[in-house]
Amino acid sequence: MRYEELVEKVKKATKNVKVSRAVGHVAFQFNVEGEGEGAFYVEIADGKVNVEPYEYYDRDLIIVTTADVIIQMLEGKLQPIAAYANEQLKGYGDVGLLNLLPFG
Repeated sequence: MRYEELVEKVKKATKNVKVSRAVGHVAFQFNVEGEGEGAFYVEIADGKVNVEPYEYYDRDLIIVTTADVIIQMLEGKLQPIAAYANEQLKGYGDVGLLNLLPFG
């Protein structure tokens, strides 16, 4: 899977996800390794999810993983906390925020 395809897949999967405004503002930067390598971000703000193919310098959490793990999380086959516990992803920052990822 190419980088552009991965970002588009994440955008489509999170397009209509509703997030409580109580969540506030949270930004996740994904650093994808291997196939589809690159960086993109998932931002939760004002009850909406935004996905863009850029680094996010004021992020709350950096997630380093593979495209395969991201796809599994999007499809609900793998929970982000489980992926972290199984060392399928690395988190740099507040890993407790993994529970807020609008995946699955």
